[in-house]
Amino acid sequence: MAREKSWKDILPVDDLEKKWVTRVDFGARKLAVYDTPSGIFTSMALCNHGGVDLCDGYFDGHVIECPLHQGAFDVRDGSPVGAPVTRRMMTFETRVHAGMVQIKL
Repeated sequence: MAREKSWKDILPVDDLEKKWVTRVDFGARKLAVYDTPSGIFTSMALCNHGGVDLCDGYFDGHVIECPLHQGAFDVRDGSPVGAPVTRRMMTFETRVHAGMVQIKL
């Protein structure tokens, strides 16, 4: 029987770096939380190509660029938008509820 996913608080919305990326350690997960023009999005913080912290990369609107190889991802759905990355990064369904940023796990 599959477990039902539930919403988990990861940080207060007031702790977000406005229009930038915020690093969050959530248990064993290292997350990147993006404050974009169209909402809040969350992904794993480590690039799936080079293993470096995306939170140290350049962020512009909806695109995060890896600081190691300049590969880029769309943070809304994790899709690769710039070489050399070719695989989608892991993202989480994200919402703001009662002043908290939450992800669905």
